[in-house]
Amino acid sequence: MNKYYAHYTLGYLSFFLILICFFLSLNMNSHGQSPKTNETPLEQKNKPIDKKGWKETELRIVTDSDYPPFHYYDEEGILTGFNIDLARAICLELDVKCIIETRSWKDLIPAVNRKEFDAIIASIAIHQDTLKQVDFTKRYFQLPARFVARVDDKFSNTYPETLNGYTIGVVKNTAHEAFLRDFFSRSNITAYKKPTELYQDLQTKKIDLLFGDSVTLMFWLNGINSEGCCRFVGGPYTEARYFGEGVGIAVAKGNQKMRNILDQALDKVRTTGRYEELILRYFPLRFY
Repeated sequence: MNKYYAHYTLGYLSFFLILICFFLSLNMNSHGQSPKTNETPLEQKNKPIDKKGWKETELRIVTDSDYPPFHYYDEEGILTGFNIDLARAICLELDVKCIIETRSWKDLIPAVNRKEFDAIIASIAIHQDTLKQVDFTKRYFQLPARFVARVDDKFSNTYPETLNGYTIGVVKNTAHEAFLRDFFSRSNITAYKKPTELYQDLQTKKIDLLFGDSVTLMFWLNGINSEGCCRFVGGPYTEARYFGEGVGIAVAKGNQKMRNILDQALDKVRTTGRYEELILRYFPLRFY
């Protein structure tokens, strides 16, 4: 995938404030409940992480390498991205050496369950299927789904009845396709093997809209390949049954100690302000 570069402008300052508030609200556990605490932000910031029984001097993290801006190799061959910097921030809070390696997507969960790694930071959705295989920290990111239409089309909403008879493109064998077939069955749904073909068909008016992961779509819309053709319309869609409860750090099933330590580290990354810095660095445009 192409590497995209984000540019800050004064026009986005108001949005940044909204975005910070939204992501701070993600300081929840995997079931969506806010943690109860009587501690002030300063007390939380200065509270030491309880690592009782965990004497390691390094944290072994595994990730994927082809999902910008979350994790990818840059033009110099350096592994980078939001997940990578988040992992390093966590290691800093834990005062341990950070060992980050990549594996193929299908081998991430088996690798952590074989205890080759302590955790997976790779934008794995907290979902009923993944919960059977691993345990998760509280969520640290939410990936809503969105519709995209051409800028010259006059769609004002995306209710199922509004889109009756329209052709909607989607990547094949995804949760997004399943969602469309369940709720937009009166639309003409066309499934694509490759996102690039999907984007091209929207640009050339072979389909009326497309539906997919809003973060990926945000970078396509803001990149040169879209040629300014299109815009978000309707949404966002966050139904947990299809899109999970956000993404969390995955640990081996039953590794409660590791999960608790990482939860504390995530809290520290937030209270120190590092989390907001990463959000603004990698996601300067609105996708939610």
